[in-house]
Amino acid sequence: MKKSGSADLPLHGGRVPLWLAERMSKLGLAIMETIVMEYGSAEAIAKLANPFWFQSFGTVMGLLWNSSGITTLVRGALKRSVNPASHELGIYICGGKGKHSTNTPTELINVGLRTGLNGNDLAGLSKLTAKVDNTAIQDGFQLYQHNFIVNTQGDWCVVQQGLSNATATARRYHWHSKDLKSFIEEPHTFIYGENQGEILNLTAQSALRTREKSLSIVKEHPDKVLRELHHLTMPAHHDVRMKDVNMKRLGAMLWVAHENEPKDFEGLLMLQGVGPRTLQSLALVSEIIYGTPTRFTDPARFSFAHGGKDGHPFPVPVNVFDETIKTLNNAIGRAKIGNSEKMAAIKKLSELSFEAEKHFIPNENFDALIQKERNESYKYGGRTVYGPARPPKQKLVDSSQLTLF
Repeated sequence: MKKSGSADLPLHGGRVPLWLAERMSKLGLAIMETIVMEYGSAEAIAKLANPFWFQSFGTVMGLLWNSSGITTLVRGALKRSVNPASHELGIYICGGKGKHSTNTPTELINVGLRTGLNGNDLAGLSKLTAKVDNTAIQDGFQLYQHNFIVNTQGDWCVVQQGLSNATATARRYHWHSKDLKSFIEEPHTFIYGENQGEILNLTAQSALRTREKSLSIVKEHPDKVLRELHHLTMPAHHDVRMKDVNMKRLGAMLWVAHENEPKDFEGLLMLQGVGPRTLQSLALVSEIIYGTPTRFTDPARFSFAHGGKDGHPFPVPVNVFDETIKTLNNAIGRAKIGNSEKMAAIKKLSELSFEAEKHFIPNENFDALIQKERNESYKYGGRTVYGPARPPKQKLVDSSQLTLF
């Protein structure tokens, strides 16, 4: 597999409060369950192997959109919720951060005992992918996190992350078993991190002769500059700015969610009773489930579903978060007994947004839009790690002026 993506991942401390962690696990499970139901577990593995999707996935769950912490927190949320349902979903989340990463081989051997897969082979793959990214690629990032996700058919992906003390940034490495031909020659689906210039990359195809002829290759001059085909830069600023999102896509989604009642759209009747603010969140969740890879180049856009735990771009609307989970779980439950109308309605939200983009022209009211979300946050049970959202003290401006359309 070729390297096809990279991004800066600024380090970010802090904690995830219990009220958010529990909701992340519930929403993460509902999204993964829907993907498996619609496309199969192999597609769920493929999505996790895509770093643009992975970052968007964490963002839609209320995490800080640009943070390296998404890697740890998404894995933790899924491990808590997906693993207890592994017998049904056919997906197993193994590994972790720090000392927990060293338990990955043992966890994979246990998965083998439960599924009939060769656990020893999986454990070997885990060790080899870690060795490649920590030794064969010497780019200044020391691995501190290793996650191995596998399904019952033997499809797997690895998501591991390294830390650079020199730059205070992280780099995330993604592997995918599909079409993997070599572990030592350009094996990655993606390497997700800041382009640092020249590095020693022994997995590069151009390093073949060096690998063959020298056992002291780590002392050799780098053979290749790591040049990713698509470079996604995650800036250090935590606030969401207009330049961070695709305004055409965001505006079209907001138009679908807020300017039209569900009764106006054929196929959305099953979502009657769901308010516009929840439709906004459901539309972005729908895109996470049904969107194609090109839809995830601006992870910041997905923060308009459930905000961020630190208040960027606005506090997490807890009540909306709960209603999103409830609506999605209700659709899943109905689909399991043969009634897929609600699931089709949720899919329709993203389809309507895609269609609206063709003719949509957004305006420049981005900052006003964020201010509107902040002003109204208290109505939806808005919370951050600092406490609940409060009603604004100043007189509000006309809300009709606070849109992108």
